[in-house]
Amino acid sequence: MLTSRLVMDNVYVGKAAPDAAADHGWLLGHFKPFGDIRHSQDVEIKWGVHPRGDERAKWVTGETRTALLVLIRGRFRMELPGRNVVLSDPGDYIVWGPGVDHSWHAEEESTVLTVRWPSIPGYQAPRP
Repeated sequence: MLTSRLVMDNVYVGKAAPDAAADHGWLLGHFKPFGDIRHSQDVEIKWGVHPRGDERAKWVTGETRTALLVLIRGRFRMELPGRNVVLSDPGDYIVWGPGVDHSWHAEEESTVLTVRWPSIPGYQAPRP
């Protein structure tokens, strides 16, 4: 059985679900401690597991990063100004750039992988 652990040769072996639970879903980014191989100011990676009906507490506005969201399983709706995009098949994805306001809603229990770049301190959704 694979468990999360830091290996001395600058390699981290982990499991997305328990590692994500420890940091609000985030596996990699500026918020990991310096010296941790998962610390990055270039990119952030999140493993998101969302129950049916889960939605973002507040729209993201004034975004300055680019993001990629890939559906692993479920049905997940990305909400954009004047347009909704529903991801329904594993592997469906959406990419949006700076200046694109957005929100999301899990139409079914869903797992998604999000990659954002660059990793900028100060961005955080309000916690419910």
